Amino acid sequence: MKALSSKVPKTLEVGSELVCADNTGARILEIVGIKGGRTSKPGRAKCGVGDHVIVRIKKGEHEMKGEMYDAVVIRQRKEIQRASGMNTMFEDNAAVLIEPTTEMPKGNRIKGVVAKEAVERYQSVGKIASMVV
Repeated sequence: MKALSSKVPKTLEVGSELVCADNTGARILEIVGIKGGRTSKPGRAKCGVGDHVIVRIKKGEHEMKGEMYDAVVIRQRKEIQRASGMNTMFEDNAAVLIEPTTEMPKGNRIKGVVAKEAVERYQSVGKIASMVV
């Protein structure tokens, strides 16, 4: 996994709810696992912007509801401290569904902005983003 140029606080944990920011049909996601997350207590692994997570769809199209998918966190409410000294924060926690093997997005459009830190690790997410901050 590529290192990030910013200090990203790990504030999302198992059980956190995210908004699905792509056009796959999912609306609300719940984190059920974190890929590569290390922890000393079971179930307390944490993640932030640019991390690969496993999610369950809580709200969305009927055939997708309850299914498990891989996703990438693209926004978080907690502020991110960048190397330039600027702090950046977003109004919601959001993720984009991806294919587990190729790490390509399932949708073909992203609603809202994407954090620069997520694009550093997943360039394919940045290609379909309308705006990168």
